[in-house]
Amino acid sequence: MTADDLAARHLCPGILTHPLGLHCNVVADGASAGGPTGTDRFLAGLHRAVAQGATFVDTSDSYGNGHSERVIGRLLRTRPDLRLHLSSKVGQVRGSAEHPYAGRHIHHQLEQSLDNLYAEQLHLYTLDSFDFGPGDRYLGNAIETMHTLRDVESIKAIGMRGPFARYGASPEEWAAQADRFLHLFRLIKPDVVWATFNAFTPVVSLDGEDLFTFTARHGVGLVLGSPLAHGMLAGKAISRTAPSPGFTATAQPFMGRIEEDLHSLRVAFGDAPGTLMRLALRSSLQRGEQCVVVVGFTDEGQIDETYGCLGRPLTPLELSVVDGVYASLRAHLEGPGELSGQAIPG
Repeated sequence: MTADDLAARHLCPGILTHPLGLHCNVVADGASAGGPTGTDRFLAGLHRAVAQGATFVDTSDSYGNGHSERVIGRLLRTRPDLRLHLSSKVGQVRGSAEHPYAGRHIHHQLEQSLDNLYAEQLHLYTLDSFDFGPGDRYLGNAIETMHTLRDVESIKAIGMRGPFARYGASPEEWAAQADRFLHLFRLIKPDVVWATFNAFTPVVSLDGEDLFTFTARHGVGLVLGSPLAHGMLAGKAISRTAPSPGFTATAQPFMGRIEEDLHSLRVAFGDAPGTLMRLALRSSLQRGEQCVVVVGFTDEGQIDETYGCLGRPLTPLELSVVDGVYASLRAHLEGPGELSGQAIPG
């Protein structure tokens, strides 16, 4: 973790952070025979990640109805010396409001998130939905509120979602998403875009550019989520009887082809533990200097595995090999009738 390419990066003005951060969506499962709960294991993993150098912590008010935020708050209560970059989201929880972006609801959600996180300021606050009500009724209010929150320094940076569609969406659906994103981007003027990015994510054209070139040209940072596609790109979910999140049993026939493509990466790069994970993470981390990658985890073991696999940067030739295999993986998802209409995991 001392390699030059893993030094702190400027995500945007005011946020200089380690490029590999944490996606914190903790499930509070039960314990057996008095053992640790899922929350206990997650909190131990959070402590381990901070010890490994992690500084960017990403969550949402909608994750467990604030439970994930409260777990992070438990860490900060015991470690007031930590200087973490806290990222949360708004737009999924309506509560008793007319709409998640109506009136003062964003203010109320921010106050609750800050209380949950035991913090006085969020570094990044992201509008987590493109739904601003009928005819974008609440868009103006959301924009004004977010800019006010930044002006009074309740938040440091405004975030918005990147283009977002289901696995196997048609080119027309993705084009519509790109148009919607561009429309909102020009109005919201975000500091950061939060986007799902992995081998299965289609390449979207934004004014003739990919997402990385587009955001770099506009001086906007990128937070990249789900880089491992819920373990599939680390080779962990392929052999399960139950499909990975985002897929249904009807997608099982092409799992063999995915496994073949991943095997070709093992042939090219070796089959040491953590190789596929390293390639997936490096593929995201090396997309641009404005990119921060957030990884999910459940315990200390996963943190050790994730932060311990990174090794040296991939060379341009190695990246081209990985990109070629990932293009093949995406091609498997383009056939009609193979995929469900479920959303890409975030």
